[in-house]
Amino acid sequence: MSRHIDTVQAIYQAFGQGNVPDILAKLAPRLQWEGWADHSAQRAGHPLLLERTDAAGVAAFFTAVGEQLEIHEFKVLDIFGSGRQVGAEVLIDCTYRSTGVRLRDEELHLWTFGDDGKVQRFRHYLDTAKHLRGAGLTAAA
Repeated sequence: MSRHIDTVQAIYQAFGQGNVPDILAKLAPRLQWEGWADHSAQRAGHPLLLERTDAAGVAAFFTAVGEQLEIHEFKVLDIFGSGRQVGAEVLIDCTYRSTGVRLRDEELHLWTFGDDGKVQRFRHYLDTAKHLRGAGLTAAA
């Protein structure tokens, strides 16, 4: 378990440094990044919450983060885990560039690992309504 927590800590450190290749190296070749059976933000087309299934898709996610958000603060408050999963409580304060909407959100990030120690799945648990408003989108029915 400790190695999974260490991996997640390294991912956040790489994110803070803008080192996307280091993040991608920790992912399984095929994965579920924001893989949900039904998600209102995905139906609305929110670019940061779309499903991704490989490293190229996750790289596109990080490109979208840079294009969409001006991040004022990003802080990992706590990391915890059990077995194959690691959770991270995160605080983000950002402005959506396209709308000028600034928001502060407390999120939970859930990382799931395979037997090879690579990330198989990642999910954001966040205030979807805030992020839809920030992106200038309306929840899809």
